Parts: sequence; C-alpha cells; structure tokens
Amino acid sequence: MDILTIIISGIIGIAGGFGIAKLIEKSNISNLIKNAKKEASSILKDANLEAENIKKDKILQAKEKFIELKSEHEQVILSRDKKVAEIEKRVRDKESQISNELSKAKKVNDDFESKTLEYTTKIENLDKKQTEVDKLHKSQLQQLEVISGLSAEEAKDQLVEGLKAEAKSKAMSHIQDTIEEAKLTAQQEAKKIIINTIQRVGTEEAVENCVSVFNIESDDVKGRIIGREGRNIRALEAATGVEIIVDDTPEAIILSCFDPVRREIARLALHKLVTDGRIHPARIEEVVAKTAKQIDDEIIEVGKRTVIDLGIHGLHPELIKVVGRMKYRSSYGQNLLQHSREVSKLCGIMAAELGLNVKLAKRAGLLHDIGKVPDAESDLPHALLGMQWAEKYGEKEEVCNAIGAHHDEIEMKSLLSPIIQVCDAISGARPGARRQVLDSYIQRLKDLEEVAYGFSGVKNAYAIQAGRELRVIVESEKVSDENAANLSFDISQKIQTEMTYPGQVKVTVIRETRAVNIAK
Repeated sequence: MDILTIIISGIIGIAGGFGIAKLIEKSNISNLIKNAKKEASSILKDANLEAENIKKDKILQAKEKFIELKSEHEQVILSRDKKVAEIEKRVRDKESQISNELSKAKKVNDDFESKTLEYTTKIENLDKKQTEVDKLHKSQLQQLEVISGLSAEEAKDQLVEGLKAEAKSKAMSHIQDTIEEAKLTAQQEAKKIIINTIQRVGTEEAVENCVSVFNIESDDVKGRIIGREGRNIRALEAATGVEIIVDDTPEAIILSCFDPVRREIARLALHKLVTDGRIHPARIEEVVAKTAKQIDDEIIEVGKRTVIDLGIHGLHPELIKVVGRMKYRSSYGQNLLQHSREVSKLCGIMAAELGLNVKLAKRAGLLHDIGKVPDAESDLPHALLGMQWAEKYGEKEEVCNAIGAHHDEIEMKSLLSPIIQVCDAISGARPGARRQVLDSYIQRLKDLEEVAYGFSGVKNAYAIQAGRELRVIVESEKVSDENAANLSFDISQKIQTEMTYPGQVKVTVIRETRAVNIAK
C-alpha cells in the first residue's frame, strides 16, 4: 500500500509539474508574441520614416538634376543664338561686300567701254595715216627707180649680195682667229685641268707584298703551331695553300703566298687558332672553312662601303661583290681597289671641270678594271671582259664604252671614255705606284697552278716557296698511290716543256684517305 501510494503520488506530481510547465510555456509564448509585435511595429515605423527620408532625398535630387539640365539647355540655346547672330552678321557683311564689288565692276566696265571706243577711233586714224604713208612710200620708190634706172627688187638684190659677201668675209676672219687662239690655248688648258685634278686628289701609294708577318706573344706558340712531327703546319698549309715559315725570327711567323685572299685567310685562321688554343688538324680545317666564309662576307661589305664613300647608287649586287674583291687583287703591285677609287675621284673632278656628268664619270672610273678580277680565267682582255659584265648587269652605254675603250680595244663613243683613259694613266704613272716585276711574278705562279689543274683528279694546287715548289692535292677516289707518282712526273714534264722559270720547280703530289663514321 505504501508503494502504491508513492507511485500514485509520483504520477500526480508529474502530471501537476507538466501542467505547470505548460502554463509557464504558454505565458512565455504570449510574452514573446507581444514583444515581437512591438518590435515589428517599431521596425515598420522606422522603415516608414526611412522611406519618407529617401523619398524626400530623391525628390531633391530630381529637382537639382532638373535645374542643372535646365541650366545646360539654356546655355546651349544661348550659344546657338550667339552663333546664329554671328552668321547673320557675316551674311550682312558679305552682302555689303558683294554690293561694293558689283559697283566697282560696273565702274570698270564703263571705263573699259569708254577706252574701247577711244582705241577704236585711234585705230581708224592710224589706218588712214598708214594708207597715206604707203602712198608716199610708193611715190618715193617710183621717183628713186626713175633716178637710178633700177627697179626696187634689183636694188634690194644688189644690197643683199653686198651684205652677204661682207658678212662671209668677217665670219671667216673671226673663225680663223678663234681656231688659232684655240690651238694656242687648248694644250695649255688641258694641262691646267689635268694638273688641277691631280693636285686635288692626293692618295698614299703602297706596293703589295707577297708575305705577311703574323706576330705571336711568345716563341712557345711556334711549337704548338708546328705540332707533333709537323702535322699541324702541314694541315694548315694544305688547307690554305700558303707557305708558313717558322724560323728564328723572335715572336713572328711569316706567311708567304702570291694570292692575297689565301694569305688573309691563313692569317685570320692562325689568329683564331692561337687565341682559342686548340690546334690540331681537324680544328684547323674547320677554322679555315669558317674564315673563308668570313672573307666572302667581308668582300661584300668592302664593296658596299666603297660605293657609299664614292656616292655611287644603284649598283648591281654582283658588281658590288666584284668591287669588294678588288681589295685582294693587285695590278703591277698596285692595290686594285685603291687604284680604282683614285681613278673614280680623278674622273669625277675632271668631269666637273669639263661640265660633264660627274656621277657617271665616277661610276665608270670605279668599274674600269673589274675585268681584272674574274671568277675564272678568260681569253678576253680585261677591258672587254669588264665591258661585258657592265652590259650584263645593266650599266649605261656611256659607262660600258668607257670601260671597254680605256685601253683602245674598241672605239671611244663618248667624252667619258678619254677621261677614264687619262685618269687611269695618271693613277698608274705616279712614282712608286706600280712595279712590273711583281705582276709578272704573280702571273707565273698562277700559270704554274693552272698547269696542275689541267690534269684529272687534281683537287687543289698551290704554288709555294716563290714558285720553287708546286704542291698538288689529289682526290683519293680518282688517283691511286701508283698514279700519284706518275701524275707528279707528268706535271713536272709539262712545266718543263711549256714554262720558262729560273732554277727548279719541285712537284709534290699529296694523296690522303679518310674513314669517317658517326656514333649516334
């Protein structure tokens, strides 16, 4: 009974507590609702106030914008009215000006009509007077014919014949005096022009040599250039065709070759090898090939600089290349490019003295010896070969004729031709400018190399040691070891029978085989 009572009391207590909790929760919810309603009403009130404020601000902004737009519109209208007023004023001024011009034109027209009438009257009076003068002249002529017994035509013919004879006599006398004066002064004037031309062009003269000196820092470099058992120096001589003389001369190596291009390639290649420090046959061949390409580029650059310095424009690229090659050619020991530049300047000055085309004269002077630098040997004289090149590359007829006629191979057809001939002689006749022996020596060495090239299988041929040795490099595929000895004998026999030379000529035939493979 006690337990039951306790359970029942507990249940009643729980129910009572649940009821009390419900009452409390209901009371809290009602309070929350009241607070929420109050807060909502406060938010609505604030929102209404804010909306009113925004509305007022927007109305004010709209009014301000309206006032601003109205002000701008009024300014535009005022500006437009001002422009219209200015245009109206200009129109009124134009109308006033036009009316003034019309009144002036009317006045001028009236004056013109009055003067026309006056001139017409004067012309009529002049016609009347001319008629009277003609009548008087006729009557005088008739009287003169009666007095002299000659008609007017006969008298006129006699007078004309007399005047003709007198004028012819005076003209012949004047021509004779002019010819005599020209004979006396022509030679003097020609000398004066030539002397003035020479005096205005002063150039240094340097005779070309066949050796170059390569300076080195120490004699230790000589051993590296020679290489083990001389293989480096042999490879360098074979690649360049230049004789390299390594002797007791301190800090110097001599490069000997009659061809300035080959000598310059050897000098530059040697400089690169010594600077780089890697000197062996493979490296030597690589550097020599690169240096040869560099010399070709330098030849083109020299040609461009030369034509720019002389003010010559529109020259064909092939002719520019030929001009550049002149730097490495000589004529009787005189550098060909220096000679051509000097002739060009002399021709320009002389043409200016004679009132001829200076630009054409300088152009012809620069190109007059281009036939001396052919890519291959030619049977034509250098003047005719140069003329053919000039015609091929679009030079004018006067320039081509001047090039071809400067040694009298063809007839001179323009005044430029004798000028080129004279200036060429002036440049070559300077004391120390040329040396005949050197040119014949170089030609002998060239002929020596040409003999070797006449045999099949010959790849390269170099005349070295002042023409005392001919070094021939053959293609190993075409010439065997047995044939190399026969080739050496055949070349020496041909040189002996066809050429004239002092002393002896040693013919060395070199045959080399290589096997090259690439590991990938």
